[in-house]
Amino acid sequence: MSMMKIPETVPDDIIEDLFVPELVRESRSEEASTPSSSPWKDAFRRLRASKGVVLSAILILIMASIAIVGPAMSKYSYDEQNLAHSNLPPKIPGLQWLGFDGKDRQDTDVYQQRNVDTAYWFGTDEFGRDLWTRVWKGMQISLFIALIAALLDLFIGVLYGGLSAYYGGRVDSAMERIIEILMGIPSLIVIVLFAIILEPGILSITLAMIITGWVGMARIVRGQILKLKVQEFVLAARTLGVSNSRIIWKHLLPNAMGPIVVNVMFDLPTAIFFEAFLSFIGLGLQAPLASLGVLINDGFKQMRMFPYKLVIPAVMISLILICFNLLADGLRDALDPKTKK
Repeated sequence: MSMMKIPETVPDDIIEDLFVPELVRESRSEEASTPSSSPWKDAFRRLRASKGVVLSAILILIMASIAIVGPAMSKYSYDEQNLAHSNLPPKIPGLQWLGFDGKDRQDTDVYQQRNVDTAYWFGTDEFGRDLWTRVWKGMQISLFIALIAALLDLFIGVLYGGLSAYYGGRVDSAMERIIEILMGIPSLIVIVLFAIILEPGILSITLAMIITGWVGMARIVRGQILKLKVQEFVLAARTLGVSNSRIIWKHLLPNAMGPIVVNVMFDLPTAIFFEAFLSFIGLGLQAPLASLGVLINDGFKQMRMFPYKLVIPAVMISLILICFNLLADGLRDALDPKTKK
């Protein structure tokens, strides 16, 4: 710091006026110059600064809300058939300029020809079932599968991987061999076996996920705990006589929560796509039950005559997968200390 040069001819009283001592208050001696911030607050601030992440989170909340209340907005249930209203194109009052005008390829108003007084927002299928209700019912199934995948990761995967890494030795070796065996079994084979024993549907998918859906999370948690359990704070806790369960739940898992949250967010779109794929090939839900995979399969068979049957559910599942992936990418960047600026 450069010091101000004082001429020798300046009187002493003027010098004393220029330099006024700063009063030191003992009450402020322990205050920090900037407010403290926890790593989670830091991550949330970086997450909130990303426009793509915020937009994805808003879209997920909107789609989840409509999936809950959407079927109740229509007077038709997802499996109610009306052959007189079969293959009606989408019609939304006020959005005719977007193509939702209820007209077919020949530019004829099908609603007027059949004297239909109800506007089906997403149209109807070959059995006259309301696609609006079926699409949002399928979205409910997709979000339910995603919730099951998240719960399995958090409860079975985290607990299994944490115990395996913490106790180590023969316990870790035996539990790791079990994980390797489960990872060697393709999930599709497990689904086929349950479909033979039970029937294709949500139960067989859930049971297959219970058997093999958590092994990836278990290996990630195991790697994190192996690194953390040799740290000084864990050794200090053991020296103070802290129990093993308290060390795991109060010290190890909170410090490994970043990779756990990121992995859960990446597993959500994977589970949604897995269910849609199984329903598309006939191993998931079966008609008249509604699923995005079932709707895409039905629309694929008639895409040349009625493209809206394929486009609408395909757009919905693409949108939900993109939003979850963007949110997971944002969480990974926000929780990574190397991305701090």
